[in-house]
Amino acid sequence: MTTHDHRPAPGPHQDHGATHGPGPASWGVAASATLHCLTGCAIGEVLGMVIGTSVGLSEWATVALAVALAFVFGYALTMRGVLRAGLPFRRALRVALAADTISIAVMEVVDNAVMLSVPGAMEAGISGAVFWLALAGALAVAFVVTLPVNRWMISRGRGHAVVHGLH
Repeated sequence: MTTHDHRPAPGPHQDHGATHGPGPASWGVAASATLHCLTGCAIGEVLGMVIGTSVGLSEWATVALAVALAFVFGYALTMRGVLRAGLPFRRALRVALAADTISIAVMEVVDNAVMLSVPGAMEAGISGAVFWLALAGALAVAFVVTLPVNRWMISRGRGHAVVHGLH
């Protein structure tokens, strides 16, 4: 005697849910994931830029510090949520790495390229308006560039789809 599962098999047009597994991801879901990434990146980026320019680090040392802190804060924000969902630390770290690495990397390449391309932005220091305007503009451009990357990854069950699969 065999048992049969009477649930229908997922078809190509069945909605898998905007955040679970492969399938079309909405721009809203992608924007939410990108904003999440932007939050961690912005915290690390701003902190790194402020520290680096305040203590007189070179442009490249300041960028390296900002990038390192962006990854730390980006991963930490994701881990906070998945640890709260009950995952052990090592598994939460693996989920954060899978969910955020590409998104943070794209965001950091773009925002630092923009920041370095604005004449005088790095030299202006934290008291200069050009520093803050360039940094805000760099993060905005990074969001716009990273948004379709996140949508593409979520549509393929990668990126933040890994995190949403835990809910």
